[in-house]
Amino acid sequence: MDTHDPFGSKRMSGIEQFPRRCWAEIDLAALERNLKAIQATLPPHIRYIAVVKADAYGHGMHQTVARLMQAGIDMYGVANVAEAATIREIGGNGWSILILGATLREEAQFLFEYDLIPTLSCPEEVAFLDAMARERGCVLKVHLKIDTGMGRLGIWHERAPELFDAVKAATHLQLNGIYTHFAHAETDIAFTDLQRRRFMSAISQIDWLPLDDLMIHADNSAGITSFTHDSAYNAVRIGLLQFGITPYAKSLFAKAQTSPIFSFKTRVSLVKTLPAGTDVSYGRTCTLQRESRIAILCAGYGDGIPRSLSNKGLALISGQKCPYLGRVTMDQIIVDVTDLPHAPAIGDEACLIGAQGGSEILLEEFSEWAGTISWEILCSITKRVTRIYKTSIATG
Repeated sequence: MDTHDPFGSKRMSGIEQFPRRCWAEIDLAALERNLKAIQATLPPHIRYIAVVKADAYGHGMHQTVARLMQAGIDMYGVANVAEAATIREIGGNGWSILILGATLREEAQFLFEYDLIPTLSCPEEVAFLDAMARERGCVLKVHLKIDTGMGRLGIWHERAPELFDAVKAATHLQLNGIYTHFAHAETDIAFTDLQRRRFMSAISQIDWLPLDDLMIHADNSAGITSFTHDSAYNAVRIGLLQFGITPYAKSLFAKAQTSPIFSFKTRVSLVKTLPAGTDVSYGRTCTLQRESRIAILCAGYGDGIPRSLSNKGLALISGQKCPYLGRVTMDQIIVDVTDLPHAPAIGDEACLIGAQGGSEILLEEFSEWAGTISWEILCSITKRVTRIYKTSIATG
């Protein structure tokens, strides 16, 4: 039996031994700069809720949360208790954590175990959690949510007094905050203004609220474009913008100049020339109109590249945009490199999202080509894609 070890002395355990075929780079220093830029646009008393749900929008919960802890945030916002427990394991009890989703009854025990703040939308939730807290002999902090036009969680604004009365009667719940969520803050200014008025009207009806002691928040990344400094709001919830994602008109975010922290790269695995008239990819979905030099890239929908980018996407190779040819397949993309001054070499880097050689493919335009939104793209990048974190000191 041949016992020769083809890896020699460089053999390693696990997948770390293999060269990267595609990877994402996340610039944590840029994340911190973005946070500071956003905070600089807000009055000093405004508290900052960093929304890091869905693995920090695909950027990586552990690394992102740890950097934000250093950068100076007031609270984290997550979707559920499992995400919140991850933060507790990273940073202990030094930060408040708000659960933005509804808490299932079988999850409720973890609110107490991890010292979490649930969102309550109805009197029934108030009664249930008040009873649990009473049984445990403790007081649970809660936020109330008012539905002002989103139609998801929250009590409908006209019925808000019912929820306020329920929490006032609760003996083991402490009201820590009240909030709403805008449905279309990025472009529908009139409806956002209506939601603001509904929210403030619901709060103003309750004369016993200690507003100075509560977190009052409505504004997400899009909402801060119309944030009113002279209102009762004293907190913002920021997710996308802190990651440098401005999916709407950039002029809306002129006050908070943020930069992308995410880039997505792969490699060229093969280069060859095919004659005019050749059909390429599954389903013969692209016919070459000229003799073409093509490159095969080591990424596909198994890595999170949407199939909707078939015959529509672009990749940066040698700083030049090269069009996708045919379908995006599970593990590979075909791109046209005919117009490059020099043929790329096997192993050369191709940039799918990000900057290369003075050119750039923004996440926002990548998403637009795919017919979706930036945060869906980020959440769809699979675990097969290695995340590499840049951790240099943030300046500026």
